[in-house]
Amino acid sequence: QCPHCGHAYPIIKNIQRSLGDDLKFVFRNFPLSESHPDAFNAAVAAEAAGLQHKFWDMHDIIFENQQALDLESLFRYAKTIGLNLKRFKNDIQKNTLRDKVEQDFESGVRSGVNGTPSFFINGKKYNGDWVEEVFSQYLKSQLSVT
Repeated sequence: QCPHCGHAYPIIKNIQRSLGDDLKFVFRNFPLSESHPDAFNAAVAAEAAGLQHKFWDMHDIIFENQQALDLESLFRYAKTIGLNLKRFKNDIQKNTLRDKVEQDFESGVRSGVNGTPSFFINGKKYNGDWVEEVFSQYLKSQLSVT
């Protein structure tokens, strides 16, 4: 539901394709539930999809459909990506997944995240420009720093 994340999503996908295995991408949930009421359930849905090895499929469909993240839509996306719907329905109710999303959020707060999207490159928060070429060049410059 975050318009800034929606803007960043295609940029990140392009950079992932461009850098391939040179880029290690780690995702953490940071649902800003006060301003985006469906964000928490969407994060839990992605984690539930992950239990069926489809986290990134659900992540992508959520980011491509940010204006429709109610539970009915999340179940439709689960069906679209081929999840076992009975298992998905059970999994999204698990406290362990809700706890994981909350732990991701708390970890982000401790790391200095105060909005989304936020990126850390080699352990340092990136505060640079969101123009794809600029961000991509910065990432490439950091590949040899690790």
